[in-house]
Amino acid sequence: MSRQQISTDLAPSPAGPYSQAIAANGFLYTAGQTPHDPATGETVGTTIEEQTEQTMKNLAAVLGAHGLDFSNVVKATVHLNHPGRDFAGFNAIYAGFVETPYPARTTVGSFLGDFLVEIDVVAALP
Repeated sequence: MSRQQISTDLAPSPAGPYSQAIAANGFLYTAGQTPHDPATGETVGTTIEEQTEQTMKNLAAVLGAHGLDFSNVVKATVHLNHPGRDFAGFNAIYAGFVETPYPARTTVGSFLGDFLVEIDVVAALP
């Protein structure tokens, strides 16, 4: 199996290690993106909507650096902090970035620290 590690500096600096992607067998595997401002490294927003918006923008930048967009995504794993909260706002923002039919999505609860949302994706390479 041929693998190529690809990095981009478009991800927020605190998420630097997470801006890596691995290309293998026709897919790009990205590690999680979080709601950090690329310029300051600070967590953006306190609401699920604000944090989802920033996380999706960061993920769009990483995909774009590799010539991809959300239409290439075939699988998303969404990590949400504080399970049991109302995450309807997350779904609304997510739908604004990812057109239907949505890629396969797994949503899991986890403890992420000072933010609510982390998303990693698998995208098909052209």
